Amino acid sequence: MADEQGPITVLGDAESWNLLNSVSLGRLVTHIGDQLEIFPVNFVTQDGTVLFRTAEGTKLFSTVMNDKVLFEADDHTVAEGWSVIIRGTAQMLTSSDDIHDAERAQLLPWVPTEKLRFVRITPYEISGRHFQFGPEPDHGSYPS
Repeated sequence: MADEQGPITVLGDAESWNLLNSVSLGRLVTHIGDQLEIFPVNFVTQDGTVLFRTAEGTKLFSTVMNDKVLFEADDHTVAEGWSVIIRGTAQMLTSSDDIHDAERAQLLPWVPTEKLRFVRITPYEISGRHFQFGPEPDHGSYPS
């Protein structure tokens, strides 16, 4: 259920998932040591999780080496926008059943590169916000 507070509405879980289902580009936040990393990823949602593909490298390494990740997706028009953030755990899929299930999602790489690894983010928290754009409120007259 949405909690409306002026131009910002706090979204419920179902609304947040519906918005995530409407886009295919998000950002994955991880860390290596004390260094934060952020990666754009194309993704799909599947059974209450976020699924993306990747190649071997920093993104995969930093994702599977951490017990917690952040994922964010958003979109906007001229009049409004939204943002959904997931806090969760990420796991590289290794079992044939998990990989087969992931392949059913038809998640294809955007660029012509091999991305052989599937990673699933399982949320322990999801939060969404809807923003109604408009002019800045009037602060009144400023003394000269």
